[in-house]
Amino acid sequence: MTENCIIELKNISKTFDGDTVAVDGVNLKIRQGEFVTLLGPSGCGKTTILRMLGGFEVPTTGEILLNGKNIAELPPNERPINTVFQKYALFPNMNVYENIAFGLKLKKLPKPEVEKKVRRVLELVDLEGFEQRKITTLSGGQQQRIAIARAIVNEPQILLLDEPLGALDYKMRREMQLELLTMHKELGMTFIFVTHDQEEALTMSDRIVVLSQGKIQQVGRPEDIYHIPRNAFVADFIGETNIFHGRMTGSRQVNFLGKDFSCSEAYPAGTEVEVVIRPEAFDVCAPCTGMISGEVISCVFKGTYYEISVLDEDGKNEIMIYDKKALKPGEKTDLSVQPKNMHVMLYDTHKNHFAMERDGVLMDAYFSPWDARLSDDAEEGSLRGNIVSIIYKGDHYSYTVHTEEGDDLFVNDEYLWNTGDYVSIVIPASKIEYNRMEGEGAL
Repeated sequence: MTENCIIELKNISKTFDGDTVAVDGVNLKIRQGEFVTLLGPSGCGKTTILRMLGGFEVPTTGEILLNGKNIAELPPNERPINTVFQKYALFPNMNVYENIAFGLKLKKLPKPEVEKKVRRVLELVDLEGFEQRKITTLSGGQQQRIAIARAIVNEPQILLLDEPLGALDYKMRREMQLELLTMHKELGMTFIFVTHDQEEALTMSDRIVVLSQGKIQQVGRPEDIYHIPRNAFVADFIGETNIFHGRMTGSRQVNFLGKDFSCSEAYPAGTEVEVVIRPEAFDVCAPCTGMISGEVISCVFKGTYYEISVLDEDGKNEIMIYDKKALKPGEKTDLSVQPKNMHVMLYDTHKNHFAMERDGVLMDAYFSPWDARLSDDAEEGSLRGNIVSIIYKGDHYSYTVHTEEGDDLFVNDEYLWNTGDYVSIVIPASKIEYNRMEGEGAL
């Protein structure tokens, strides 16, 4: 994607305190006039990327190209980029007019031109007549609009928005989402928006960049991110979903939940896969008439639909569905799903790799996530660390453990742990495979 590219990140990394990697080898191109959202959980690197774009952080490695010119070390005031922060950073000792005009006065623009520009942006944010109001008398939504007005009055090529709606209540946030979209359309400038709110990202973006642990997981249109996730992290993070472990039994035939289903994706028979089905994709059927049989274990009214949990007939998989009609706990029901409403993707976690000493020799060690378990006894397992990610996959949880050695290892376990728990990884010796490290001798 090179057409009308205004900003490009080339192999950008950022490390803090020598060993904390916040952003890890990110490559991204953004077109002129796009509304791009950086989306991910806390600590994924999205705000660090935004701060590097704004000039508030310098990349450890890589380039930031603006119209083809590297600006990675250019200070903020020399970039045609403005930032709207979550806390707005308005001057409480100045009125609305003075806050908006502050940057224009620094540029020593003629007074009539300053007044003209301030009036225009006040109309754009629908706050005409507020020029003399003190900042402390404004509501949160009004302050947010003043922060945006102050940023766009300088007519930057790019506007960075760092979770600017996070402090607003739900109703005001929805209203401001629509106002931001209107502003983006009228201004025609490039918006780069940071949020951890999936609904916000899906509502507002031309493209979404999903991040986890400093790396890009997927870039795409909201519809593609939601319906065709690239991996289990994206599927789990973007909205509610069901993820089932399965195996292809034919070119367009997949087995999961103990049954064969037709699917749209074609993989060779025997391929290990994961099947993603959104809760709204299931059809509720009378008992003995559908593809999946189960029992209702909970039903919660959500306003426009009921969120229903169904335990499959084997008692192993909990399935979440959305339906307009309520079902009673204990009630038997069947479910069906059309091939077009399920997404089959390659199983993305096969072998874990780490370094381990064996008989006095440092070896490359490998194990499958299925062959390990977690323990709260630090001495029981050979590896220790904190859980940094949890994904529920029907009949088990998929955990990512960041070890003391700095590796991210994956373990499938039927028991529920919590993010942040300190655990050891117990791996039977017979399940570990070894390869001698190239160039390594006896210790």
